[in-house]
Amino acid sequence: MALMPVAEALARVLADTAALGTEDVPLSDAPGRVLAEDLTALRTQPPANVSAMDGYAVRADDIANAPTPLKVIGEVAAGHPFSGRIGQGEAARIFTGGVLPDGADTVVIQELTRRDGDKVTVEKATSKGRNVRYAGIDFKQGAVLLAKGRLLTDRDVMLAAAMNHPRLRVHRRPVIAVLGTGDELILPGGEPGPGQIVYSNGFALSALVRSAGGDVIDLGVARDTLDDIGVRIRRARDAKADVLLTSGGASVGDHDLVQKALAAEGLDLSFWRVALRPGRPMMHGRLGPMHVLGVPGNPVSSYVCAFLFLLPLLRTLSGRSDVVPQSEPALLGRDLPANDERADYLRATLAMGPDGLIATPVANQDSSLMAPLSQADCLLIREPHAPAAGAGSRCRILKFGF
Repeated sequence: MALMPVAEALARVLADTAALGTEDVPLSDAPGRVLAEDLTALRTQPPANVSAMDGYAVRADDIANAPTPLKVIGEVAAGHPFSGRIGQGEAARIFTGGVLPDGADTVVIQELTRRDGDKVTVEKATSKGRNVRYAGIDFKQGAVLLAKGRLLTDRDVMLAAAMNHPRLRVHRRPVIAVLGTGDELILPGGEPGPGQIVYSNGFALSALVRSAGGDVIDLGVARDTLDDIGVRIRRARDAKADVLLTSGGASVGDHDLVQKALAAEGLDLSFWRVALRPGRPMMHGRLGPMHVLGVPGNPVSSYVCAFLFLLPLLRTLSGRSDVVPQSEPALLGRDLPANDERADYLRATLAMGPDGLIATPVANQDSSLMAPLSQADCLLIREPHAPAAGAGSRCRILKFGF
């Protein structure tokens, strides 16, 4: 099977994939969820003209020739409107958030006044409408303020609460079953024996899933046997995982058994080799409704493949409108040689230069090196057969983030 271009592979991963079902959640559980419907304001904010400052509610015409003495006929606090009307030569003491009394059209801040009993002298003129927040200046009832497909932030939840929504309809979180494979792997905290290494991929992949709004089923590390791998595949299917994400064992060596175990369970294979560096031996298919993504065992390869393919899949299942992370322009921080037939995704650091953002690839791009991945801010994209490029030339980057 020939190497598949990255764009075609991603299109196959996302083909015939729809957002998951919906559920109602309280506002406290809404951050990080994706709206399943447009959210319309149930009220107007503010519902009336209110004061933006502590001071006095007046008629602007009365203070045009300040200093001007006025009679104080009432007081207005937030939640306690004044039932009277401000007439000529009158004022009301008002506090921030208080409803502007009938007849008043301006608020004079208290620093520009002098109070003496029931008299207040406005010492400096204030223009009409000053320090007044007019009804609906924030939003009006019936306005769509949060759109379907939006990933909800803490600020969005504030807005939804002000719109008077106690609960929100959101898409269900995707469930991703994460499976590591390999006799050589031990869990962190153990003592590696001869030929063994510490398992790290699953922790990064699970963290990516959670950061992107998914839930994780940890299937642990399977030994290099068809039986052990098969048991864990069936566990993912029985748990109704939306995606089975495997790490390692997806190639065709004698000890690469994941694809064979999946085939025995009825895998409908979509592809298993991509024109990508790092991450050529990546696999995708379906086991019934469950997606299967098999990423390589090398740590950097596994993470880059998950970032490029799992993240858009997870966003699609979550109902997000921004499915594919968008690349951004930058300037190369050092010379790069011509590229071969595979797309390169180079770990790079970012810094701001005089002419814009500078992306500098780390010196060693070996797919087993995790320290440079941790230090990187982005992936620098090199298209297949890209010519040599010098420092300062334009490039495209994908910033890490979810």
